[in-house]
Amino acid sequence: MKKTITKIITSMFLITTVFAQQKRVVLINGAGATFPYPLYSKWFYEYAKIDKTVNFNYQSIGSGGGIRQILAQTVDFGASDAVMTDEQLKQAPGKILHIPMTAGAVVLIYNIPELKGKQPLKLTSEIISKIYLGKIKKWNDKLIQAENPDLSLPNKSIVVVRRSDGSGTTFIFTDYLCEVSAEWREKVGKGTAVNWPVGLGGKGNEGVAGIVKNTPYSIGYVEISYAIQNNLDYAIVKNKDGYYVKPTVESITAAIENKTKNMPDDYRVSIVNAGGKNSYPIVGFTWLLVYQKQQDKVRGEKLVQFLKWALTEGQKYCAELIYAPLPKNLVNKILKTIDTIEY
Repeated sequence: MKKTITKIITSMFLITTVFAQQKRVVLINGAGATFPYPLYSKWFYEYAKIDKTVNFNYQSIGSGGGIRQILAQTVDFGASDAVMTDEQLKQAPGKILHIPMTAGAVVLIYNIPELKGKQPLKLTSEIISKIYLGKIKKWNDKLIQAENPDLSLPNKSIVVVRRSDGSGTTFIFTDYLCEVSAEWREKVGKGTAVNWPVGLGGKGNEGVAGIVKNTPYSIGYVEISYAIQNNLDYAIVKNKDGYYVKPTVESITAAIENKTKNMPDDYRVSIVNAGGKNSYPIVGFTWLLVYQKQQDKVRGEKLVQFLKWALTEGQKYCAELIYAPLPKNLVNKILKTIDTIEY
């Protein structure tokens, strides 16, 4: 009888301990960009092994959604590949910090059956802007053929694919188009959402990748990880100095170094259209949007601890997913900014 009672008490203690441990787990909610989602998922998974008292719930709903939700204070952090405008920041009930986490490449994916397994398509800024303006309509257009003399391009109509939701990937892509095309700048402009002259809309990077994968003779733009995951061909793009550059960790890093010699204190900077022999031209930072004054002490402290880990130990996971680790001098600057967060 005594042994039975002891077992019951022991079992009750273990159950109580488990419930107590479960209660101590802090849930941090975030929402926003699909652009860095593969990396963020990896970070959350790895960090859970280190700190078992915190879980992350991240909804990849697009940068526009991330900005809206951080303004509404329905999440602990927003995520965006587009900087918040001065007007948006004025709407916030407190100061919002832009914390750069990594940088990645936007690539032009295409589905041309005749070119599968052959050398990558080469595209210039003029070709890309004219395709998305609806002015280049066929794959064998003379401008495309001139840049790809070794490829036999089909006489097929180009199916243009773009984002349908508010998107930081769109911001990076249209920011680039504004830099390289006066016509695009005047007629369309840049933003997380624009009035597209042509194109089928896909929701998220996943949506665009899915449409291109299933639609022959289509072209779309996604973060490079989505191209690799879906085994899609993607173009080599000529940069502002006339060099054709593949999107790689090294070419993303070269773009960062080229464009961030004078980084502003709020980190709101564009890094598209970088020059130099090794810079891929369609590159962007991705930021976490965090209130400087945290409302909840425990969640605020856990969030700060995660941010510091992601910018130091967590950077080693960037390259395997084709994101660029941030330069150490930039990381040191960002860590000082994180130290200003109050909780």
